[in-house]
Amino acid sequence: METRIQAEHVPLPLAQEKRRSLTLEALVDVDEGRTVDHGLMRAWADSLDDDRPLPLPCEEA
Repeated sequence: METRIQAEHVPLPLAQEKRRSLTLEALVDVDEGRTVDHGLMRAWADSLDDDRPLPLPCEEA
């Protein structure tokens, strides 16, 4: 199977604005209590190299 890697060239100011926008969205999520426990995220990330990775954790209720 042939695979290809796509690269996207984005002007730096546009990339910085996108990063700023995503950061502000994330801060709103935190302010509104939409978070995921760090331990659950760490366990998920550590499991990605396993044969049967854990499902992505959901936000805390």
